[in-house]
Amino acid sequence: MEASYYALLEGNKQWVQETNDAEPGFFERLEKGQTPQYLWIGCADSRVPANQITKTVPGEIFVHRNIANMVVHTDINMLSVLQYAVDVLQVKHVIVCGHYGCGGVNAALGHKSYGLIDNWLRNIKDVHRLHHNELIGLKGEELSNRMVELNVIEQVYNLCKTNIVQGAWARNQSLHVHGWVYSLKNGLIKDLNVTVRNNDEMATIYQLEDWDRD
Repeated sequence: MEASYYALLEGNKQWVQETNDAEPGFFERLEKGQTPQYLWIGCADSRVPANQITKTVPGEIFVHRNIANMVVHTDINMLSVLQYAVDVLQVKHVIVCGHYGCGGVNAALGHKSYGLIDNWLRNIKDVHRLHHNELIGLKGEELSNRMVELNVIEQVYNLCKTNIVQGAWARNQSLHVHGWVYSLKNGLIKDLNVTVRNNDEMATIYQLEDWDRD
């Protein structure tokens, strides 16, 4: 246990050395600031590292992760990250990326109580309720996989309903919201082809008006 802990610090030193050897001046450039084009909202699962699976380097993706890549409108942490990414960093794309075999989704499909996290998983259960008719007859891995996809799709729309994204579109800011799912089996990302580019693609009930643009 003790040895594995210090291995992380040693690994950091090796990474710094390898990075400096491969790309001299990397850290000097990184220190000057960040201009990412992407905000990644992903699952906290340790097997789904955003930079590694997209072959990007530090500074290219602004990242927020939580259990089951959720967009909950009362989550001040997520909303703060979203606002900073959209309003300050001016990202062009927000990506919700789930993954097949998600423990949060699978837990939500059951009836076991896990304590505090039950309140979080309830949001995933709502996705099941919304798509109940489509899910009838599905079991096991097939049910889990489809729920993962539907959960990502609903989180994409939840993002678009926020006044942060609505405000960006009202300012004619270029912002696209996408839904992806990562496969732990083969390492590939599946684009769910659910991309929302502006308010015209949202149901009118969610479109906010009368923005103060001064």
